[in-house]
Amino acid sequence: MTHDDTAGAIRGSTAAEIAASVRGLIERGELPPAAALPPVRALAERLGVNRNTAVAAYRQLAASGLVESRGRGGTRVAAPDPVAREGFARDTGLRDVGTGNPDPRLIPDPSTALASVVGRPVLYGAPVADPELEAWAHAWLAADLPPGDEDVRVSVTGGAADALERLLTAMLAQGDAVAIEEPGFLTGIHMVRVGGYRAVPIEVDAEGITPSGLRAALDEGVRAIVCTPRAQNPTGGSLSEARAAELRGILTAHPYVLVIEDDHFSMLSRRPYLSLIPRGHRRWALVRSVSKFLGPDMGLALVGSDAETAARLGMRLRPGTAWVSHLLQRLSLALLTDEGVRAQIDRAGAHYAERNRALCARLADHGIACEPGDGLSVWVPAGAPAHETAAALMRRGWLARSGDEFRVAADAEPSRHLRVTAHHLDDAATAELAAAIAASAAEARR
Repeated sequence: MTHDDTAGAIRGSTAAEIAASVRGLIERGELPPAAALPPVRALAERLGVNRNTAVAAYRQLAASGLVESRGRGGTRVAAPDPVAREGFARDTGLRDVGTGNPDPRLIPDPSTALASVVGRPVLYGAPVADPELEAWAHAWLAADLPPGDEDVRVSVTGGAADALERLLTAMLAQGDAVAIEEPGFLTGIHMVRVGGYRAVPIEVDAEGITPSGLRAALDEGVRAIVCTPRAQNPTGGSLSEARAAELRGILTAHPYVLVIEDDHFSMLSRRPYLSLIPRGHRRWALVRSVSKFLGPDMGLALVGSDAETAARLGMRLRPGTAWVSHLLQRLSLALLTDEGVRAQIDRAGAHYAERNRALCARLADHGIACEPGDGLSVWVPAGAPAHETAAALMRRGWLARSGDEFRVAADAEPSRHLRVTAHHLDDAATAELAAAIAASAAEARR
């Protein structure tokens, strides 16, 4: 169906009527997934309505998850799973080095702590955050924030993705521009797209987001910036002191742009936490999930933020409707304050770093130079188109992730990187993988 055909099929004179008409076309299959909707101006002219009425209709559809805004790519019918997700391999006989998962052998066993946290029921009207966890989290988060941001408010959400979704919903409206790293975190890309926001990519390098990329995004009028201060996924890059200072200097002139720092690797990281939040910035949030070191199924993140952001986030965290289980909160606190568990987490971080270095060393044997970075994976420069390299690697029995899956902009240049999660491999398997990557890249270049 062309734009003209689609526009001709849509009916209505109010935003609700137009949205209902589009919804009917989608439900009947006349507008399939990824189908383009007419531009707002063209639809408004054909229906004889104000442009704002058409905008409101599209916003209603986006809020319902039926359509997604792709910036210059227009508005399209939402497609199932439009962004790749972590842990993607299913029923494959290939050796999987693409999951992005932590090693289950390195995740602490929570069973020993369970007995200490059960037995105290929590009823409606109780605080959303368990008081003991809130106090511990306040000290942990506040210690890393810039001077002048001592008034940290703590919120508890159901993981980093939940925090990101609630923060954007609390502070932005559909159609607002959100800056996100390029290449970027899969869940963040997915969240921005399905939330109806306009994704503005910011280039990253080994030192984090680039100053030129940040300036360009601010010039485009972004209302929020989602960034990773260390262990950037997929590249493994972390902010340097010089880069963090330069970025803070740029953001000083934009105090009301919401800055969300996703410090997902926190306790496992081998790098210091450096923030790009300037002193006195008005809207900011530091998000630390426990999923990488206590396990993805724990489903808990701690959010430190300014008072206004915390208040708006709190509107979407209400006892009895959207709280995080206090049993889960107490269990997390019991594990995080256990010296043995903290030592185990530290050993896990050292293991990931060592295995990343081992993979890069074996790749160097084949003339592929890469930085181990920080995190669960290695960003491998294939020196050839990533899609073809990944396909050739599959023929050799390995399943990795093409860098194309992490692109924010649909029209971005094809990637020449693979993201490889190989921390579970021993030395012999690591050497075998490195040889397979080198051979696959050479095949892709021919």
